[in-house]
Amino acid sequence: MTRKQLVEQIYSKGSYLCVGLDTDIEKIPECLRKEPDAVLQFNKAIIDATLDLCVSYKINTAFYEAMGSKGWETMEKTVAYIPDTHFRIADAKRGDIGNTSSQYAKAFLQEMPFDAVTIAPYMGADSVKPFLDFDGKWGIVLGLTSNQGAGDFELRRLEGDGSPLLYEEVLRKASQWGTTENLMFVVGATQPEQFERIREITPEHFYLVPGVGAQGGSLKDISKKAMIADCGILVNASRAIIYASENEDFAEEARVIAAQYQYEMLQYLLPRIGTIGKEPV
Repeated sequence: MTRKQLVEQIYSKGSYLCVGLDTDIEKIPECLRKEPDAVLQFNKAIIDATLDLCVSYKINTAFYEAMGSKGWETMEKTVAYIPDTHFRIADAKRGDIGNTSSQYAKAFLQEMPFDAVTIAPYMGADSVKPFLDFDGKWGIVLGLTSNQGAGDFELRRLEGDGSPLLYEEVLRKASQWGTTENLMFVVGATQPEQFERIREITPEHFYLVPGVGAQGGSLKDISKKAMIADCGILVNASRAIIYASENEDFAEEARVIAAQYQYEMLQYLLPRIGTIGKEPV
């Protein structure tokens, strides 16, 4: 999916919501657990319920890889079920030497219909660039994450007072490896005080923003500080949506929460797109 196509989806739906399919077999409703492929059935129901409210789905591959070969098959079936109108992210956090990264890139961007893969940039340019060699595909580099351990390295200064923070140097350097048409950054919603600085360094890049909802990040703060003319952000919500109910009505309740996100997002988009007469779904 190109940037133009993604932006068109955002403004046509009044939404920059990414639904995270971080599906844990232990947390899905009891009514599904006897199904031959309970995770797939759960994912399909969530996708059907939220398709018109979001522009993207993010599959955290760890939850599928933990189930062995069956889990990998479920992941393949899940991403195949998501229509190509939606931006499909493999949250795999890959990153290795160049020839290994090339194989990871082929696995997710060639053999499976993902539009993007999350990447750990620690090993440098040759671990990232192979993901940027596919037309209409994206690499999403970890920039500033929302976990507590971000302070161990990401928020440390490279030398002394006045020197850049490590994550700032990662953003600056990595932005040179690709373009605003094939490279995004992961920026955690629990770090809102950093967003103005992040926009100074990468003024036109898209951000994938986890940490809203269950992790406490503020959609309002993120939208105010990070949104640009063509939106430039995808805000991910996982647990808050997919585990909205433990009962048979899980899909309906997931839709309710997704609709709340979509309506709030619409309010932040309206100054950019004018009054378009949309009401809450």
